Amino acid sequence: MNLIFKLKSCLAISLLAIMGITLASCDEGESYSDLLKEEQKVSNWFLAQHRVCNEIPADSVFEVGPDAPYYRLDDDGYVYMQVLNAGDGEIPAAGDQVYFTFTRYNIETMYKDKTLDIAGEGNQDDFLASVGNTYFIYQNFSVTSSAQFGSGIQMPVSYLGYNSEVNILLKSYYGFSNENTTCIPFLVNTRYFKAEY
Repeated sequence: MNLIFKLKSCLAISLLAIMGITLASCDEGESYSDLLKEEQKVSNWFLAQHRVCNEIPADSVFEVGPDAPYYRLDDDGYVYMQVLNAGDGEIPAAGDQVYFTFTRYNIETMYKDKTLDIAGEGNQDDFLASVGNTYFIYQNFSVTSSAQFGSGIQMPVSYLGYNSEVNILLKSYYGFSNENTTCIPFLVNTRYFKAEY
């Protein structure tokens, strides 16, 4: 009985210590909830500079071009797309390899610097090399080639198909898997291509 009491006491003390460390770390920096609120504020700032459509057109005919609206692609507002080129309309089948190029722009940096002219990071600078190297398996997130880019990068091709080009406002929740907890939204210019066998 004494041993059980000692174990319970040690467990209780350990839990209190862990809670204390956790609470202390929250005081030193922003909580995850605070980061999500900041991401929402930054995303709203970006969208306020553009037209926004909260629904996909019933006939799936999108406005196209640099002045086209940003269409909300998910119910929670994590992904918006602006169609720059509607593509050929051939939607990939589940399991197809879809090659893509992208350039990402950190919207939080845009917000803080009050500019939209930010150098991006991505693979569009070396277009010919990147098309053969960057792909996802459409609707299959169990493989690394798809999971690493998150589900948001696949959403536009579901509506437009191959040879399309879009700007995607991509919040961290549906973004690149190694950045899901950073709470930084990105503007991702993306082009999609069919695998040539």
